[in-house]
Amino acid sequence: MIRVSADELRRFCLDLLIGCAVRTDVATDVAEGLVQASLRGVDSHGVRLLPHYLQAVKGGRLNPNPTYRFDRTASATGLLDGDHTFGHAAGMEAARRAVALAREAGTGFVAVYNSSHFGAAAYFALEIARHDMIGIASTSTDALIKTYAGTRPFVGNNPICLAAPCRGEDPFCLDMATSVMTFNKIRQLRDAGLPAPAGVGADRDGRETTDPDTISMLLPIGGYKGYGLSLMVEILCSLLSGMPYGPHIPKMFEAPLGQKRCLGHWIGAIRIDAFQPVETFKARLAEMLQELRAEPRGDPETPIQVPGDPEKREAEQRSRHGIPLTPAEYEGLRSLRDAYGVRTDLMEQTDAVVR
Repeated sequence: MIRVSADELRRFCLDLLIGCAVRTDVATDVAEGLVQASLRGVDSHGVRLLPHYLQAVKGGRLNPNPTYRFDRTASATGLLDGDHTFGHAAGMEAARRAVALAREAGTGFVAVYNSSHFGAAAYFALEIARHDMIGIASTSTDALIKTYAGTRPFVGNNPICLAAPCRGEDPFCLDMATSVMTFNKIRQLRDAGLPAPAGVGADRDGRETTDPDTISMLLPIGGYKGYGLSLMVEILCSLLSGMPYGPHIPKMFEAPLGQKRCLGHWIGAIRIDAFQPVETFKARLAEMLQELRAEPRGDPETPIQVPGDPEKREAEQRSRHGIPLTPAEYEGLRSLRDAYGVRTDLMEQTDAVVR
């Protein structure tokens, strides 16, 4: 693996996006979202997706210079038109709006429409948590989840994320898809030539398979329960935003890159001090998490963790030692400079790359 410092990778992504005529504020939100995902070990939603996004800009799917439109529909709610820009940028704009609404009304919920893939949902929920609020983020996706007792996918593996500030450590963060494994992770396995675990995917006939090349739909977590959660998020993200749902959403990779995806997001902020003193809440959350981690272990070698612990540990390691990239990923990112005619010397400095 080749390790690149997070700061260097962030600068590289930002320069490349701006060099491809992406507006600076949009490029900043996208670069930060990609690098944060990679830093936390969520590589399936990290910098490896940058080539796809740049192709989508070139193809016309993604608007590099959006005009956001926000309509406040009630004291604590609003609708945001993402103008078909990067989901990272539209989602972060919604997070800022949700925080502003919550400061005034106690809670703030924003439905985003005319958006696209927004990466890792934790990006937005964690930003809200930094304002001493509980952050919620979800998005619709194209039809990926095998319908329970059916043979085809209908709803997406729509992620659910909640983040809450905690004393003495980074926020608690549960970020989960409603499938056992995401499709971007399946694509990673394809690229690496590795089989998928059992129970994560099915082929076009609805039969379970471990061959990532033939997986065309994903299996839900918990059987009918995960399928039901997917439908719940579809209601919040697609119906409240007025966007297409499930099979009517163009696919991320298979659809023409000139076709808009029209995704909907649901971003929420809950002001903690509207219910409990903030410091009391944060102290009690820290106490609860530590008490849970100290529970008796079934296997002495396997620690008890809470949601977000693996990502916190990975972020600490990668902050110190750099974000790992395969040689193919590393060279692929560098080759983008020539492909898009962007001049940058990033990721060539010896102090930025550790082999």
